[in-house]
Amino acid sequence: MKVDVLLGLQWGDEGKGKVVDVLTPQYDIIARFQGGPNAGHTLEFEGKKYVLRSIPSGIFQHGQLNIIGNGVVLDPILFKGEAVDLEKSGINIKEVLKISKKVHLILPTHRLLDAAYETLKGAAKIGTTGKGIGPTYTDKVSRDGLRLGECLNSNFKEKYEAAKSRHLRLLKAVTGEEPNVDELEQQWFDAINYIKEFELIDSEFVINKSLNEGKSVLCEGAQGSLLDVDFGSYPFVTSSNTVCAGACAGLGVAPNKIGEVYGIFKAYCTRVGSGPFPTELFDETGSKIRAIGHEYGAVTGRERRCGWIDLVALRYTIMLNGVTQLIMMKSDVLDDFEEVRVCNSYKINGVETQDFPYSIEENIEPVYTSFPGWKTDMTKFKSEDEFPQEFKNYIKYLETELNVPISIVSVGPDREQTIIRKK
Repeated sequence: MKVDVLLGLQWGDEGKGKVVDVLTPQYDIIARFQGGPNAGHTLEFEGKKYVLRSIPSGIFQHGQLNIIGNGVVLDPILFKGEAVDLEKSGINIKEVLKISKKVHLILPTHRLLDAAYETLKGAAKIGTTGKGIGPTYTDKVSRDGLRLGECLNSNFKEKYEAAKSRHLRLLKAVTGEEPNVDELEQQWFDAINYIKEFELIDSEFVINKSLNEGKSVLCEGAQGSLLDVDFGSYPFVTSSNTVCAGACAGLGVAPNKIGEVYGIFKAYCTRVGSGPFPTELFDETGSKIRAIGHEYGAVTGRERRCGWIDLVALRYTIMLNGVTQLIMMKSDVLDDFEEVRVCNSYKINGVETQDFPYSIEENIEPVYTSFPGWKTDMTKFKSEDEFPQEFKNYIKYLETELNVPISIVSVGPDREQTIIRKK
């Protein structure tokens, strides 16, 4: 057996949570491989709405095993809050969720460092969620991190104190003050004790043994490929590898074990926070997309910047990830537009290109192809046979230009508003 990978192809917020929820019945195991509580995977069904930040989006289905892999960074306080809410909704979460001992822990002081570093950047700020993600990954890479498995050892408190002291020295150097973290610290240790009630595992062994037993695994990514620390719009990126290769490192899966790669994108494009965005719309059209699509960050609540779909960027992320199937989300948001536009190339200093450049911060003019809108409410559709011809033409154009089939189309937020296309 091979693992399938599901990830975002834009700047995050593509709708990964909903799709994982829809696909979960086909799999035995759902595993998160990177990121932290900066994720905001939104699911809607049976009239209720849920936002998952650290817990895999397969948690609501039929008892499948969910795993938080080693590539994830975990905030115990936020995790406990999320898990307790799920318990209240009737999910036996301690039975269906297991956590890698190798996840790195977000300390209260990591959050404070995150805020301090962002303030220092001034106008050049990244637009971080402020959850301590970056400083935690920094500690991981500098070999100063604190892993969850340490909580099972007698010297855990000693290692925590060493990390805290180091952070407080940094904070004093940056801000001139040494903050009091006593209250957060108590909550943090209470949350650690709660996490110890879960089964802490060597997830790389669990996943690979499961594959050998013929079990199916879906790897769930967070954020989007254009936020990848190596290949995204650096420095306005996240601190982890959000591309398909991140699943190998974040779960301990060999490259030859990768099967299908599902690439998720919106019928348009959005971005939260700072950073370049070539197709961003600053007019009434952008505002209309935001209003209809309810484009506000699931974690931050910030307005998402909106623009037309960018095929230059999509070709790039499809290449990086080896995408085998595309999934188009929020098609219904464009139901009422007279015209829909597609960026098929960039003009840079007068030269047209379809290659995603080293930097997209300046001198980029999107070159658009226009299509008539479909002016049809598709939210009640159950089959692609009901699609208006104008929407079929839009899909066909995207498939031709991207050279990958669009296998799933979402026409609304609910899990039932998902159309599996004929192959």
